[in-house]
Amino acid sequence: MKETSIRKELQAEDSLLVEAIEAALDKKALDLVAIQLGDLCSFTDHFIICTGTSGRHNKTIGEGIDERLRELGTRPLHIEGHKDGDWVLMDYGDFVVHIFTARAREFYDLERLWRAGKRLDVAKLTAER
Repeated sequence: MKETSIRKELQAEDSLLVEAIEAALDKKALDLVAIQLGDLCSFTDHFIICTGTSGRHNKTIGEGIDERLRELGTRPLHIEGHKDGDWVLMDYGDFVVHIFTARAREFYDLERLWRAGKRLDVAKLTAER
């Protein structure tokens, strides 16, 4: 694939995925990874996985994503873990956002479980905006 446009690889509806990534990064999410699941998964096309420094930080990241996507007319289908904050899960259908504390991320290790998925280059995705 050419350097010029990794975003062209994504479908038009995946622009919300990039918006969610940028919203998480705007709230200082750490170690953000985006995984394209393709035919590996029946319930979503992508995962966004990131880490916050605390339960409160995780909530702030989730609220930032929710606010940005609501401004664009999109609401999550489901949110879990917002009260506790160790693992906030936000289901947007085409993608699912996982916001972990460092301890929870290490314990659940979703990157290992879904290692067959293709990692997207987040820096390229966000640089092209």
